Amino acid sequence: MILFWGLGAALAAAVLFLLLRPLLARGGPDPVSRRDANLALYRDQGKELEADLASGKLAQADYERSRAELEVRVLEDVEERPQASPVRRGGRRAALVIGVASPVLALAIYFAVGSPGAIDPRGDPAAVTNAQIEAMVARLAAKMRENPEDADGWKMLGRSYMVLERYGEAVDAYAKAAMRAPRDAQLLADFAEALGMASGQSLRGEPEKLLLRALEIDPKNLKALALAGTVAFDRGDFKAAAGRWERMLPLVPPDSGDARVIRENVEEARKRAAAPAHSGIRGTVRLSPKLKDKIAPGDTVFVYARAAEGPAMPLAVLRRSARDLPFDYALDDSMAMAPGMALSAHPRVVITARVSRSGAAKPQPGDLQGASKPVANDAQGVVVVIDAIVP
Repeated sequence: MILFWGLGAALAAAVLFLLLRPLLARGGPDPVSRRDANLALYRDQGKELEADLASGKLAQADYERSRAELEVRVLEDVEERPQASPVRRGGRRAALVIGVASPVLALAIYFAVGSPGAIDPRGDPAAVTNAQIEAMVARLAAKMRENPEDADGWKMLGRSYMVLERYGEAVDAYAKAAMRAPRDAQLLADFAEALGMASGQSLRGEPEKLLLRALEIDPKNLKALALAGTVAFDRGDFKAAAGRWERMLPLVPPDSGDARVIRENVEEARKRAAAPAHSGIRGTVRLSPKLKDKIAPGDTVFVYARAAEGPAMPLAVLRRSARDLPFDYALDDSMAMAPGMALSAHPRVVITARVSRSGAAKPQPGDLQGASKPVANDAQGVVVVIDAIVP
């Protein structure tokens, strides 16, 4: 369990970047060289575990758990994900968005799992395939079916599914963990993030309730504070967002880059709270008759605004069901993806509507899409016709 708790502490410390991936992202050394060095270390640790098992120093059960925990650490160095400040750049996914319909802070929080092939002393540390990762996760899932009362194991499995972007399965794993550890604030924050990603990348509703429960248990939980602030920002309650993010400042070194980013976001939220409300853009989304046979009622429609000239990250996003087509929409500053990325800050924008078969915010081949011409950021009656297939 020492390895597991060490891992948990490290992940909690890295909590602010998901979203997400971002609120507390830092620059660092080249990720490839660091990854290779760490993987070499993990291979040595794997050899030590095997030697301890062979010599009788470790029981088989302890060996299996330690090996699984080591595997979880490995993928942190083989899973390459871009990291960005929520103020300077977009989030990891458009990241919560991460195209995540919540501020990039929510996108900032992603954890990593590992691959058994990476600790094989005969293997190439760079040759980690998706199949190997999937096999490791399947093995962990099988272990949990044999030992369903292991809350730590369910948490580990939930993190694994999050990395694989299998959000529904992550929700199921975290729910099982929460049943067995209902007072674990960090677990509740992780659960909220997974539930938000599985629910169209929105933290409103049940995810927010989980975050508030986490803060009742631990008012200083960084991830819960970050995501609770994200919910408030997404809702347009900028005063509440500033208050929650400000509570994070005593929890990080005052002269750190983390503290600087948090202060910038607090100031942005305060500025939004003091600014007059933006009327936003309103219009209608329609489906071209030629594509009416290519959608299903359960498909998801994302409507989002991007700057006609500026960052590619969406400035505001809303999510609807394809069964609602055609429908009226409204986009305004309350739907901002991140501090500093307000719709009102960009004079001309393009409105895009996309039908997602998978429910994912990231465009996939076969999705249906349409876009407006550049319009003013307070234009009314902007019609978007979904008339093309994403290649």
